[in-house]
Amino acid sequence: MDAVVKTLNPAASGSVQLKVNEDRAERPSREEAEDAVRTLLRWIGENPGREGLLDTPKRVVKAYEQFFAGYHQDADEILGTVFEEVEGYDDLVLVKDIDFAAHCEHHMVPFLGKAHIAYYPNGGVVGLSKLARLVEVYARRLQTQETMTAQIAEAMMQSLEPFGVAIMIEAEHMCMSIRGVQKNGASTVTTRFTGRFRDPAEQVRFLTLVRR
Repeated sequence: MDAVVKTLNPAASGSVQLKVNEDRAERPSREEAEDAVRTLLRWIGENPGREGLLDTPKRVVKAYEQFFAGYHQDADEILGTVFEEVEGYDDLVLVKDIDFAAHCEHHMVPFLGKAHIAYYPNGGVVGLSKLARLVEVYARRLQTQETMTAQIAEAMMQSLEPFGVAIMIEAEHMCMSIRGVQKNGASTVTTRFTGRFRDPAEQVRFLTLVRR
């Protein structure tokens, strides 16, 4: 297949993404971030100077760079290359069971789950790995599951202009299982349907394929 780069909609990241950029405060230095970790260690009653914790601030900051790498990734760029030589294929494309780990914006603890993504192509298809990477862009930010679901759908609709998108995310939230009510195993499901997938019959088809 020949890859063709489409001209992207400037608003493809969505208004939510623009707001994130506008509201972002001046970024502290790495040293300031490490000092903040030391402050938290003292606040919980620990001694940041003991042997086992000497390198903890550096490790935490390095881990945060990975956990929240999505702030420095662009959904437009990831979805920017499509394959238009698809031999007339016009049915849905589904990638399911995309594992992700995100962090709740309310307590900054993880929620873990799977994303299922389907779309009806409009003149071309995107590489399958790009959909997994798209999930990572939004998972690696402080999030709510509802917002993440909407952001993935919005990015696909604006960048790819498909005939419809279906998103389903299933996740377990640590803020519910290891704190608060402490109920392990509770699963939260969110969905977003656009275009053709607003048809209940198409939603049933999507959910049937996901559960198969």
